Amino acid sequence: MRKNIFKGLGIALITPFHADGSVDYESLRRLVDFQIQSGADFLCILATTGETPCLSAEEKQEIKKTIIDVNKGRLPILMGCGGNNTAVVVNELQTADWTGIDGILSVCPFYNKPSQEGLYQHFKRIAAASPLPVVLYNVPGRTGINMKSTTTVRLAEDCENIVAIKEAAGSLEQVDEIIKNKPASFDVLSGDDALTFSMVASGAAGAISVIGNALPREVSRMISHEFKGEYEPARKIHHRFTELYSLLFVDGNPAGVKALLHEMGFIENELRLPLVPTRITTMQRISAVLKALDVEN
Repeated sequence: MRKNIFKGLGIALITPFHADGSVDYESLRRLVDFQIQSGADFLCILATTGETPCLSAEEKQEIKKTIIDVNKGRLPILMGCGGNNTAVVVNELQTADWTGIDGILSVCPFYNKPSQEGLYQHFKRIAAASPLPVVLYNVPGRTGINMKSTTTVRLAEDCENIVAIKEAAGSLEQVDEIIKNKPASFDVLSGDDALTFSMVASGAAGAISVIGNALPREVSRMISHEFKGEYEPARKIHHRFTELYSLLFVDGNPAGVKALLHEMGFIENELRLPLVPTRITTMQRISAVLKALDVEN
């Protein structure tokens, strides 16, 4: 029987860097501990927000090792493992050491734009090869292809170890179609902070959040209220951060959340090319909103 352990607030964890471009492992350790102590339910590592395409194989291993060491089994860990070459992804699933990892987040193939049948066959092959539960990741704004609700539901019905989808197509209609037609044991997770309130209200099991890097207590509280049917206090939290949702993505992700974390004193405001920090005007607005919110960290 399929069982999804990735529910509630998941953190799409950033990778902090020093000014010289090297990975800041000390800040990473502090951030992970901060998430665990502040209400996060699981960690999502080495995926989009972690700037994974710009990390070396050695850095990925050291980041994974560091997070596992800090976590000490306290929260489930979902780790990115995807690509646009099915055979390469399958080989990684079959040969890598997954000790300390509880699930795989696998993004839709990018650039080569497969058909819906191609997406189905790709993920079916990945599910068959994976030693861990698989969470699908649909983010057409990055991949150039939208996995339709019918394909998602087909995969959920046919592949027992595909346990959930991180849905970031920006369509509440598509989310609703998945939730309406999916097997009961398959979950939908929000991949868009601005839509998390609405998606959870519609039946999503939680979120993999970018803003949660900086504001885990608040986002966790919002989702918890919704799970209890307490929509008014949840709505108030959601509306509190409406402007911040936009600011964090206006210059791309994770530039916005790194600027926010820098303002909060967690990290240096460094990214790896081709990504660059937010514009000064965006940084100033983030700083002003943060002061007005007066959040704890």
